Amino acid sequence: MTRIIVLPHADLCPQGAVIDAEIGASLCDALLAGGIEIEHACEQSCACTTCHVIVREGFDALGEVSEHEEDLLDRAWGLTANSRLSCQASVTDTPLIIEIPRYTLNLARENTHE
Repeated sequence: MTRIIVLPHADLCPQGAVIDAEIGASLCDALLAGGIEIEHACEQSCACTTCHVIVREGFDALGEVSEHEEDLLDRAWGLTANSRLSCQASVTDTPLIIEIPRYTLNLARENTHE
């Protein structure tokens, strides 16, 4: 198990969260299993950017970013040098601190909190 600290997000986890994740799980699956309802509009098929996260600590442990993921990340709101699509990043034994951006580019989102 690996510890993941999720920084506060106004809608998904206002106080932040600490979850334990299975090694090898996608970061998206780990967040969902930990009760963090991160968007994943393409059902984790690497076809959108709704599961975009910013990895504040532990970025290098998540492995290489594919060219396809990089192309998609170029469209993500709030892109940083430490951005990843959580559906494409696999949890290792390195603890992580992540931030979920306030907004996504999900035009089909049904349940908005404006």
